[in-house]
Amino acid sequence: MNRSLCSLATALLVLTAASSPAQILVANDGPVVYGHHHLAVSNVEAHKKFWVDTLGGTPTKMSPTTEAIKFPNVFLLMRAQAPSGGTKGTSVNHIGFSVPNLRQTVDRIKANGFRMVTRDEVAATQEVKDDIAALNATVSIAFAMAPDDVKVELVEVRTQKVPIALHHVHFFGPQNTEMQAWYAKVFGARPRAGSGAFVSAELPGVTLNFTASTEPVVGTKGRALDHIGFEIDNLEAFCKNLEAQGIKLDVTPRKVPGTEITIAFITDPWGTSIELSEGLDKLP
Repeated sequence: MNRSLCSLATALLVLTAASSPAQILVANDGPVVYGHHHLAVSNVEAHKKFWVDTLGGTPTKMSPTTEAIKFPNVFLLMRAQAPSGGTKGTSVNHIGFSVPNLRQTVDRIKANGFRMVTRDEVAATQEVKDDIAALNATVSIAFAMAPDDVKVELVEVRTQKVPIALHHVHFFGPQNTEMQAWYAKVFGARPRAGSGAFVSAELPGVTLNFTASTEPVVGTKGRALDHIGFEIDNLEAFCKNLEAQGIKLDVTPRKVPGTEITIAFITDPWGTSIELSEGLDKLP
């Protein structure tokens, strides 16, 4: 893939033209970029109503047996398997997308029969008006529940030129700074200072957020967001480097049947199942 090592700021990433032939628009911007969310779903069609009909993703297939939905900078993959629970209470509490007009998005979510949970998910002191929380003069957010209790945060980016794009992945755990350091070491994410219980790290096209949870969390395996995925340049060499660091591979590199994609799996120290892929960015 011959990727450069430069990293683009998130504000610039969301301006990338939606007509690009590669759905992971930042695939050439670093040796590691975010690739996909993988859901275990009890009803594929119900999820399509949320992710495609409501949020505007584009349906496709990764393989003959795996449904995929495309958004700028991320694929959402689905397998039909009833999850053991939603995202809350796991090490990946929710996933985030940015939209240019939050009011329109929230109205569409409600009109299609899905729950807004903004009041439950922001601080008790935060004002919420008609399911939207204005954090300051320029930033507003909202929270919705997709089927199978997948929690989704929506962040308004008024200058964004595409209708929706990947924004962040939000981890919860008792050791948030240790989580930040681990993802910086393993994936090269650039740490960003935070305040209070919230710290972050940047990769091309995504922000990884880490919140110190006061309550125990469980791993993701078997939950609605079963695992997250990173797209890797030279996966075989990357996996050898992981093993040299003492990180165990749950699944060694192998080809996905019927595709040119190679995958491997690891689990982070807090139970997040992570798929490592090479070739996902070549999907149309």
